[in-house]
Amino acid sequence: MVEVKNNKDFEETVLNADTPVLVDFWAPWCGPCRMVGPVIDKLAEEKKEVLRVVKVNVDELPELASRYNVMAIPTLIFFNKGEEVTRLVGAHSKEDIERVIHEITVGSG
Repeated sequence: MVEVKNNKDFEETVLNADTPVLVDFWAPWCGPCRMVGPVIDKLAEEKKEVLRVVKVNVDELPELASRYNVMAIPTLIFFNKGEEVTRLVGAHSKEDIERVIHEITVGSG
């Protein structure tokens, strides 16, 4: 898992990635973010062969959150070949997130 620290990191790890990417827009004070965090961490490990997982702290990088119209957190945005393909807003179950991962990774082959 990669924690993005600036716009250049985001471009390199998300927009220029050759695998699908899940970007977790979160903040440390956000209760639902803390609930979903361990699920995201587990999925990052389980799916590392087919998916890159990246975290963006919206307090540290508000311009990225604004660029992608993140209005509530947690927001999970799935990218493929540098383009947003779908997003989940709010706390979702591991099963919901896995379903989306399956859709984008099977469809990207």
